[in-house]
Amino acid sequence: MDYTDYDTRLAAYAVILDGPSILLALWNEAAEPEWTMPGGGVELHESVEEAAVREVREESGYDVRLGRLLGVDSFLIPGHRRHNGSGRVLKSVRVVFEAEVVGGELTREVGGTTDEARWIPLEEVRSLRRVSLVDRSLRMAGLV
Repeated sequence: MDYTDYDTRLAAYAVILDGPSILLALWNEAAEPEWTMPGGGVELHESVEEAAVREVREESGYDVRLGRLLGVDSFLIPGHRRHNGSGRVLKSVRVVFEAEVVGGELTREVGGTTDEARWIPLEEVRSLRRVSLVDRSLRMAGLV
């Protein structure tokens, strides 16, 4: 398949720890909400780094400083499973950074794709309803 025959979504996320807890965001676009990493789509004018910082601020209220690049994860969504009804295959490319909180205050995103952000003890993550990016990010960070 040629690259013009499918859609691509570039997104940036952050792994943020506070002692034994990790910051997660509750994604509300699934039939049942699922926990995900804070982050999201990269706008046309942004770098992946700028997008990660902006998205964390929007979803959590925190200002962060990015650390090292942890990795890049990609997956395909078949056209018939797309939420937008386009019928086109989507290649999702997710860039994951480590980050630390440098300011701000924990708040809820209003009118976005997440309902809340919360510090979750790492030992509780496995019991949560979560997207695959959480497990992949934890592996990239060497936390599992």
